Parts: sequence; C-alpha cells; structure tokens
Amino acid sequence: MQTVSSRMPHLSKPQVTVLALWSFGIALMRTCGRCTVAQFVSQLLEQPDTTVERRLREWCYDASDKRGQQRQDLEVSTCFAPLLAWIVSLWRTSRIALAMDATQLSDRFVVLTVSVVYRGCAIPVAWHVCRAHQKGSWRPHWLRLLRQLRPAIPADYMVLVLTDRGLYARWLFRRIVRLGWHPCMRINRGAKFQPAGQSQWVWLSEVAKQVGDRWCGRGVAFKDVSKGQLACTLLAWWGEGHAEPWFILTDLAPQACQADWYGLRTWCEQGFKCLKRGGWQWQSTRMTDPARTARLWLAMAVAMLWVVSVGSAWEDATSAELPLLIQPRQPANPAQSTRQRRTRVFRQGVIRLLVLSITGRPLPMPEQLEPDPWPLPDPSIHDEPYHVISAIPIEKTYP
Repeated sequence: MQTVSSRMPHLSKPQVTVLALWSFGIALMRTCGRCTVAQFVSQLLEQPDTTVERRLREWCYDASDKRGQQRQDLEVSTCFAPLLAWIVSLWRTSRIALAMDATQLSDRFVVLTVSVVYRGCAIPVAWHVCRAHQKGSWRPHWLRLLRQLRPAIPADYMVLVLTDRGLYARWLFRRIVRLGWHPCMRINRGAKFQPAGQSQWVWLSEVAKQVGDRWCGRGVAFKDVSKGQLACTLLAWWGEGHAEPWFILTDLAPQACQADWYGLRTWCEQGFKCLKRGGWQWQSTRMTDPARTARLWLAMAVAMLWVVSVGSAWEDATSAELPLLIQPRQPANPAQSTRQRRTRVFRQGVIRLLVLSITGRPLPMPEQLEPDPWPLPDPSIHDEPYHVISAIPIEKTYP
C-alpha cells in the first residue's frame, strides 16, 4: 500500500488500498477472478470475505453505481503516466521500446494497449477498452493514449514505438515523431517505395526477394498520393525462419537503426498471454462493462510490473550460478533477444514470490529493470553485397 501510494499520490486512500489489495491478490493467486482474490485477501486480513469482495467489486464501479454519498470514480487514464513513470524510475538505460497493439476477448471487448516491452514480456501502461463490435475510428483513442504517456518519459530518452501491419497510418507515424519518439511501423509488401535521388518506384517485394536479403535507405513510401505519401527510412529484411520479409518504416537515419529492433514487438504477444491463460486468467472474466474492465486492467498492470521486476532481479541473481538458465543466443538470429530463457521472467517472478511467502521471508517490492541489449546485426552482413534490384543504391548500415 505504501509503494502504490508513493507512485500514485493522486489517488485517494481508499482507492490506493483496494488497488494494492487487488494487485497483491492477483500476483499471489495468479488470477484476476474477484471471488478467488477476495477469499485470499479476507483470510490474510482476517476480514469477512463478503466485505472484501464488495470492496473489490465497487472499486471497479462508476461513482453512480456505488453506495454512499461520497463515492467517486477511479479515472484510470490519470494512472497511465504515473504507471509509466514508475517503470522509468526503475529503468537502467535511456532506451525504451513501446508496443502498440490490440487484443480481443471473444465477442465482448477489444483493448487498445500501449505496453513497455521487457525481457520477452510486456507491461501494459495505457489502454482503452471498447466493445468488440462497436463502430467508430480508433484514431482518437490511440492519439489520446500517446499524449497521456508523453510526460512520463524524459526528453533525453530514445523511445521506439513498434506497431504491426494492421496499425500503420500516416497520421500515427507523424504524431509519434511530433512527440519526439521514433516509429517502427511494419507495412504490407504490396506497396511501392521511391529511393532518395531516383525517379523510379519499386515494389517492396523486389527489395527483399529471398531469405537473407537486407536493405535500408531513405525515400518516399506509397506511390498513391491519395493514400498519403510519406518521407521516411525503409528497413527491409528477410530473416531465416520467417515466411516473409519485414518492411518497416521509421524516421531514424539508415545508419542509426536496425530492422532487427522490430523483433522486440513480438514480446507484446507474450504480455497478452500473461494477462490471459499464461498468468492472470483474464479470459475467464464475466465483466461486460468496458469502464469496469479498464479499472481491472490497472490492477493487472500493477501486478505485472511487480512480478516481472521480481523475476528479472532473480534471473540476474541466479544467472551466474546457473549458467543453463540463460544461454547466449547465436548471433545468426538477430531478430531475437541476446538471451534464450528456459523460463520467462514473469513465471520466475511468480515462483519467487510463492517461495518467499511460503518460507515467511519479506516480499520484495518492484525492483530495478535491466533491459536486454537491443539486437545488433551480424557484422559479416556488411561485408557482403545485398541482393537488391540494380535501380536501388546499396546503403549499408552499421551498429
């Protein structure tokens, strides 16, 4: 409770208390189910389970749905910047990667999420919950989420914002750049690109024709003016083991970025897995109201931060003693992290908290976050010519 209060001082004391109980119970019980968490907390505090469950339930309600005259809403969006600032305060480098993606729960919800990717997992820091079949543009929601997160990151940080093909939009690319961050947005191969200094437009599929091809350079993406052309850097790479090449647009100079960095985006999928069947069992929720679900996500996010930080600290402490726990990955696969884990840091954190609670030792609060080094290219790649069509000049990239 003291930790949550210090990180989110704008919340009232009752709001902080229930948020701490919610996230504590979720982390120890490995479920966000209200009945299970209430049973655990009630026995821990020696309080009636019905009382605890009512407090957890009403914490998710709007003020108008609560009993009493002085009840108030918990405005989840006011917690996004403090949550990200909490992570930044624990961060050990000045480079951070955010992943934007949407996750769906059956035919009820679609959650638009911005997450910090970390060691093969992801911690959600901002989200918007909408009904699965609700009509309307996602544009205002994405823009609002990014705007709310901006104050939490120092101006001298290098911030990558990673998106998959379904989220590319020129307005989103430009908004990320205006925030002082760097988009890394994957696009479909059925587009054309005009390299700088050339009049010819080429299909992206001609830039990377086979496994092992890699190219990057400045130019203009999208020949169709009506759909919006974009001056940018194109990163093209077809990695071994991938069914198709990556085509990524960014504002960074060709010598200052790598297509391999886009591999960090896949950690967002692992974060969703930990929120659902791999961790907090969110897929079993019976909630139907988006506003209540958004408040539950806040408790899950705080629990995720706690567990992941404890797991990564334990991984660092044991990696020297147990060399088989983390093995160096071969440099031939640059799209992946430099570490290969037998157990994800999320699960290591859950195990560590369980062991400490059983043995009666103090439970650690969120600890320092030491990100894995961002993937670097294989130096031998730069000694060989790229397989590209002759119309495109060869531009080599360096670490």
